[in-house]
Amino acid sequence: MNIKRAKEEIKNTIEAYLDKDAYGAYAIPPIRQRPVLLIGPPGIGKTQIMEQIAKECRIGLVAYTITHHTRQSAVGLPFIEKKTYEGKEYAITQYTMSEIVAAIYEKIRATGLKEGILFIDEINCVSETLAPTMLQFLQCKTFGNHRIPEGWVIAAAGNPPEYNKSVREFDVVTLDRIKRILVEPDFDAWLEYACREQIHPAILSYLKIKPQYFCHIETTVDGKLFATPRGWEDLSRFMDAYERLGKTTDREVIFQYLQHPKIAKDFANYLTLYEKYQNDYQVEEILSGIIKESLCDQAAKASFDEKLSLVGLLLSKLGSTFRELSEKEEVTARLMEGLRSVKDGKLSDLIARTQSQWEQLKRQELLTRKEDLLYRRLFAALERYQNLLLQWESGCRQSGSSPDAKAGWEFLREQFAKDSDAFEACFSQAGQMLEHGFDFMEAAFGDSQEMVIFVTELNTNFYCTKFLQEYDCKRYYQYNKRLLFDDTEQEIARIMDKNAVCGKP
Repeated sequence: MNIKRAKEEIKNTIEAYLDKDAYGAYAIPPIRQRPVLLIGPPGIGKTQIMEQIAKECRIGLVAYTITHHTRQSAVGLPFIEKKTYEGKEYAITQYTMSEIVAAIYEKIRATGLKEGILFIDEINCVSETLAPTMLQFLQCKTFGNHRIPEGWVIAAAGNPPEYNKSVREFDVVTLDRIKRILVEPDFDAWLEYACREQIHPAILSYLKIKPQYFCHIETTVDGKLFATPRGWEDLSRFMDAYERLGKTTDREVIFQYLQHPKIAKDFANYLTLYEKYQNDYQVEEILSGIIKESLCDQAAKASFDEKLSLVGLLLSKLGSTFRELSEKEEVTARLMEGLRSVKDGKLSDLIARTQSQWEQLKRQELLTRKEDLLYRRLFAALERYQNLLLQWESGCRQSGSSPDAKAGWEFLREQFAKDSDAFEACFSQAGQMLEHGFDFMEAAFGDSQEMVIFVTELNTNFYCTKFLQEYDCKRYYQYNKRLLFDDTEQEIARIMDKNAVCGKP
């Protein structure tokens, strides 16, 4: 299965394991809660989905890469303890608490989260001395003499043998006690994630043209050569930083992330062309309504790769605009909800409460990158409102009047109304950008394959579909119905023709 389905499966498993009966006991006893084992190629997001699941389920996460541990750190150090049995004293071996089990209790104490995920990475690459301990861990949910606390779900990950020479095969006894999930690279599933995470548009355009390089690992006489989804994402973040700093992402930089000379060179060449297309077509002008006939002719006569890159540039700008609009909408909604609660109180109380929630989520490590940004923007908006309110109160005193809570609330309500109007103006402007995008696509390509790609991408981009649920774009629905329906009809006709040749009914 792909990584998206794997995440869904693991999340459902955790919800089932943490479900309780009417008496507060876990409905599935811990002994029957099989550890989840993810097996898949490196760099496809196995560790990352564990972090996402913990944050979405609002539970703790303790993660360890087991290859970094010795038997002593996993099991604990031995010490001698004297005990009496049937009147005789004996010296017996005990163990200090495992570092890994202790980390769970530390997490509970630091965050107050009594349920969570214990994630062990590279579990099938342990050393010879640690292998029996790992088998005991998977079978009995213990490290040495110490049991994993109830409410903590065990998850593990490993690579198939073809990617790692150190892999150890689990026996049937162990496999029969785990919930094994095999994960395969899936470009379409990753693309959905990549659009939401703002992966660099040049990377998205390139991989749409050459999806075979999305996750490519091969063995040569020079060793392993590879490009992984993790490599593409990390390269994307670095490219964004370089662009802000005015630096150039060249082939040498790319090879530091994509350790496959052919792919690194190919993407470097494509990046040069992509930057040229950006300068040639001036996408921002197109989406503002400036559509030149010469550019339409140039686009119509361009190669397929250039056309695909141009469509990608248009969609990237639209997608980023819709994303910013969505984030503004979330801040506005949170702001409205918060302001309602201070009608008879103080804005400073709301600011303090928001700050406290933000800090608690950070302390518990439950904040996603998106949520953290939302809180920062919300906090900045509240501080602006506080400053405006203080200025208003100062102006009232200077004019000889005494500001009261009701008048202060009316002032805040007016400020919020202005911000709401500004948001509606941004929404209308985004709608006009989409209309201008269709204007250009019609002028340059008409009902061609490029228009099909444009409409299809609008259907699959998270922020585009979110915007189109609220904005009534007649041409989007017309093209969506006509072009995609026609494609379906053609596919059906093709299958019928093929069956007729084969003599099938």
